[in-house]
Amino acid sequence: MDKPLAGVKVVDLSRFIAGPYCTMRLGDMGAEVIKVETPGKGDDSRALGPPFINEESAYFLSFNRNKKSLTLNLRQDKAKQILRELIKDADVFVENFRVGITAKMGMTYEEVKQIKEDIIYCSVTGYGHNSPYKKKPSFDVMIQGEAGLMSITGFPDGPPQRLGVAIADILAGHNAFEGILLALLVRQKTGRGQFVDISLMDSIISILTYQAGHFLATGEAPGRVGNRHPMITPYESFETKDGYVIFAVGNQRLWENFTRALGRPELNQDSRFTTMNDRNQHPAELKQIIEELTRQKNTAEWVKIMEEAGVPCGRIRTLDQVLTDDHAAAREMVVEQEHPTAGKIKLLGVPVKLSLTPGEISSPPPTLGQHTDQILTGLGYNSQEISKLRQEGII
Repeated sequence: MDKPLAGVKVVDLSRFIAGPYCTMRLGDMGAEVIKVETPGKGDDSRALGPPFINEESAYFLSFNRNKKSLTLNLRQDKAKQILRELIKDADVFVENFRVGITAKMGMTYEEVKQIKEDIIYCSVTGYGHNSPYKKKPSFDVMIQGEAGLMSITGFPDGPPQRLGVAIADILAGHNAFEGILLALLVRQKTGRGQFVDISLMDSIISILTYQAGHFLATGEAPGRVGNRHPMITPYESFETKDGYVIFAVGNQRLWENFTRALGRPELNQDSRFTTMNDRNQHPAELKQIIEELTRQKNTAEWVKIMEEAGVPCGRIRTLDQVLTDDHAAAREMVVEQEHPTAGKIKLLGVPVKLSLTPGEISSPPPTLGQHTDQILTGLGYNSQEISKLRQEGII
């Protein structure tokens, strides 16, 4: 059976992370993704590193599987004409330029809609098309700060912290993927395309959830609390004899099981810790008591003890441990592909597991312009015409 998005054609002008992450997800599920890049340079992320694998950026490889690369110099009218020809047969158009750039290119939604009436046009920007900040340039780190995420990340006595991945970019890519799928569903029902407006800022604001709820309910902005949860205690990391262990004691039943496994059932009777609300009022005192015990055993011992007691617990593992674990193998979350220049490479797998129509990594990230001749031939250009375009710097 075909993949869910088989037959869907995507013209992708995006670069860096947010747009490419979205179009990678579309490609995973069977869409034909044509990545339009600048001749001789390509997506800016091709230059990011180290590490490089035979001069191919590991950064770029992380976001660009299941795509075809076409080089077009969009500063030239002929290249824009080729882009228009591509759009005539496309279902989805994706870009993540700063607001105003597509107007200069002649590629706004209204202009693209004149080429393909039912096109689904997805624009990913820092702030969105009707924000008062819409023309500001943006990158993930500044949005993590501007959207308040860094103000609640880190320890109270330390500076605000950026997350270890580009979460604003990746969430925006997720939301763009979701928006395009919804728009495809609407088009299937109505025959009409639409404009999908995604911003990094909105993507972070949308996940603030209970932290935003704290402010909306009290008028007080929550602060940084380290690894602990502001509304669940204990729910954080604790020092052990050889590292750290995480305990996630999410309800009263688990608390009672936890105290027995800890060897301190009398904590249930301590008025500071009897209920979740009590524990949330005294997190530092409880942490001190728990760590006096956890420091007496190593992490593996505590994991075994708590797992036998049915208490959610875990280790803080490094990425080499995670990506070589049996789980990653069983769930196909690390897969191998043969790349034209980098050779055998490993990529992260497809996280959505569909039983009837699963996605897959069917092709490695493309080299720059790898599919230019193939795509132009499909548009009706012959070899002589393609050669001339290359000589003129169009492709």
